[in-house]
Amino acid sequence: MEYTADTSDTSASEAASASASTSASASTSTSARTGSVTTTLTDTAPPRTAPPVTAPRAPESVTTRPVPPPVPHQGDAPSQAPDLPLRRSTEIQGDVLAGFKKDHVQLLFLTFGGGERARRWLGRLRHRIATTRDVAAFNTEFSRARRNSGGDDPHNMNAVWRSVSFTHPGLVTLVGGAPYADVPRGSSQEAFIQGMAARAASLGDTGENAPSGWLFGADHTLPVHAVLTVAADRVEDLHAALARERQEAASHRVTVSFEQYGATLTGDRRGKEHFGFKDGISQPAVEGFDERDPDDPQHQRGKPGTRVLPAGEIVHGHPTDHRLGPYLPDWMADGSFQAVRRLAQDVPGWWAQVADQLRLLKDAGAVPEDVGSEWLAARLFGRWRSGAPVTKHPDADPAAVLVGDADNDVTFADDFEGRITPLCSHMRKCNPRDGLLVNADDEAALEQKGALDGRRLMRRGIPFGLPFDPAAGGGNGPDAPRGLVFVSYQADLIAQFEFVQRTWIDGHDFPVRDTPVGRDAVLGREGSVSFPAGGPGGEGNVQLTLRQFVRTEGGVYAFTPSLTALRLLADGAIPPGGGPPRDRVVAAPAILARGEVVSSGTARLRYEGDATTATRPTDDDVPPPVGANNLVLRDAQEQWVWDAGMAGSTGVRGEFREDGSLALVDVTGLVLWSSGTEGNPGATLVVRAAGDVVIRSADGRILWSTGNAR
Repeated sequence: MEYTADTSDTSASEAASASASTSASASTSTSARTGSVTTTLTDTAPPRTAPPVTAPRAPESVTTRPVPPPVPHQGDAPSQAPDLPLRRSTEIQGDVLAGFKKDHVQLLFLTFGGGERARRWLGRLRHRIATTRDVAAFNTEFSRARRNSGGDDPHNMNAVWRSVSFTHPGLVTLVGGAPYADVPRGSSQEAFIQGMAARAASLGDTGENAPSGWLFGADHTLPVHAVLTVAADRVEDLHAALARERQEAASHRVTVSFEQYGATLTGDRRGKEHFGFKDGISQPAVEGFDERDPDDPQHQRGKPGTRVLPAGEIVHGHPTDHRLGPYLPDWMADGSFQAVRRLAQDVPGWWAQVADQLRLLKDAGAVPEDVGSEWLAARLFGRWRSGAPVTKHPDADPAAVLVGDADNDVTFADDFEGRITPLCSHMRKCNPRDGLLVNADDEAALEQKGALDGRRLMRRGIPFGLPFDPAAGGGNGPDAPRGLVFVSYQADLIAQFEFVQRTWIDGHDFPVRDTPVGRDAVLGREGSVSFPAGGPGGEGNVQLTLRQFVRTEGGVYAFTPSLTALRLLADGAIPPGGGPPRDRVVAAPAILARGEVVSSGTARLRYEGDATTATRPTDDDVPPPVGANNLVLRDAQEQWVWDAGMAGSTGVRGEFREDGSLALVDVTGLVLWSSGTEGNPGATLVVRAAGDVVIRSADGRILWSTGNAR
C-alpha cells in the first residue's frame, strides 16, 4: 500500500477518517485521515466530520491523585487492541507517542503576522495534522511488512506526516492573551513562558553554546511562534508537502523564520548519529499505548529492558509515575511540552580527542596496551557503534551479531561505581537505570519506579548535514554543518528535560563521589571527568580533560496541543488566562517534593528547601527567614501566607498520607510535623481558590485548615 502526500483541508467536513488499520493487499482498502495521508488504492474514503466541540468549562474542583483529569474522546476501539486505548487516540498528535519514524524531516520555525490570520492558517492546517491512530496504524503495518520481507523496508508503503506546536508567544497570539494565568515560581509553566534561551545559563548553554550564537530561538533572531514538522519516507514527497505549507503560510502572512532539514544517514551509517553510534535505542514505552510483558509487567512485551511509563509522564491529563504534575487548563489535556535543540557535532575533533585521551590513559597504565580508540569511545558513550552495551560486551563490539531489541536490556546493578561503564558515560548520565547510587555510601540504588521513571523523555532526534568524509567533497568536509536535531516530548519541562540536562548531563558532581564524576563525556561542557583505571578489578580513577565537540546552535520550548485544542485555538474559543481559580483536590497518597507545587491560582502549597526564598512576618514587623526544609503556603504573588513552623528542620519532603494527615518527614520517613488528622482514610487535601488549605474528610467535613480563607 502506498500513501501520498496530497491532502484536503479547507473545512471540517473535508477531514477524512483516520486509518484504524492498513493492509498491503490491493484488494483491500482502508480509510485514511486526509489530514495526514491518502491511499492511492482508493479515493472514495467517506469524509469524517469532527464532532462539535465547545470551549471547556472549568469544574469547581479537580482531583489530582489518583484520579486523572478527564481526557477527550479517544475514538472507536478496534477489536484487536481493546486494552491499548492510546493507540486509538484521535486527540494526541502522532509524533508524541507513536513517532513519525521517517527518513526525511523538515522543521519550519514560523512567525505569525497577526492573531486573526494565524487562526485562519491554523484552521486550515489542523486537518492535515496526523493523529496517534493514523501513525500507530501505519507503523504497525510497516513493521509487519518489513518482517515479512526479511528485514527490508517495504518500498510500496510511504506516508507524509505533519505535527505542529506553539511557543508561549505563539499561544498568546492565537488566544489573544495569556494561555494560562497561574504561573507558580519554579514551575514548568514559568519555564515555558521564559523560553529556552532565557534559561540557557542553567542548562549549560554558555560560551560557544550561548544564545548569542543561535540560529533560531534567541533575541537577535525572528521570534518563533510555531514549529511545523513535516516528515516523509521519500524526499520528493517531503518537497511537495513543504511547497504547500510554504504557500499556505505566505497566504496568511505567517513567515518561515528558519528551516531545519534532517535525514536518516544512509548505508552502514543508517540508524546512527554523526559520531557513528547507533541512536534512539533507549526509548520508554507508555502505558495504554505499548503492551506490557505479562511475565515482567514493568517492561514492554517483546522489548526486554524497555520500561513502561504512565502516560502522564509524556502527555498532560493522564496518571503520572509519582509527581503531582503541572496544573494546566483543561484545553491542554492530551498535549505535550516539546523541547527542540539544534546540536552541532565536530566529528573529526571528537575522534581526535578520543585518540589523545587514549594515549594519556596508556601512559598512566590505566588501560590495556592493546585497546584502540573504538574501545575508549565505546566507554564514553556506554555503547559500541552497533548499539551493543559495554556492560554486556566489555571487550569488543559484537557488530556481526544482531542484538536488536536486546540493546536496551541493560543493568548497572553490578557496576555501581562505573568500573565497566563509567559514571561519566553518556548512557549513564542520560538514564542511570538501576545503577544509581546518588551518594557512594547509599545503602541501595534509587528506585526506577517512583523516582527515575519520572525523569524520562520521549526523544525524536534525527541527524542533519552530510557525514564526515573528506574524500567525498566539501559538503562532507570537517567544517560543513552537521549534527543532531534534538526533539523531546515530556509533560513537565522542569522535572524532565531541564532536570536531565542541568543535573545529570551538565552536572559535574552527579552522582556524588569524593572525586567529581564530571559532566557527560559526550554532550557535556569542557571539563574533567573521572575515568576508571584498571577496569573492573582496578582501583581509583584517572582525570581526563575533555573539550566540548557538541554545541547548541538553537533551541525553543513549545507545546504540542491535542486535535481538539487545535480546533479551539483556530476558532478563538479559548479564554485568555485559562479560566478562573479553582480548588485543587489531592487524594492520598501524594508526595510534595522540592520543586513541586499544588496551586489553585490564588494559593500555592510547597515543600521549600531553600532558606533564601522567603520571610514570615512577625508582630514587630521584623521578617525573620522562614528557613529551609519547611511546608509553606504562598499567594498568587508568591507572598508568605502560612508555614508549618519547621524552618531549618531536617525535613526532606511533604507527604499527604492515606491516614488523612499532611506531614513533613525526614530522609528516614520520621514525621517531624503533622496536621494531626490521622485516622481519616479517604480524606483529601484541598488547596482552595479561597486562598487556604484544608483537609476534608471522606464525608466532606473540614478536619484541618491553614485558617487564612479570604
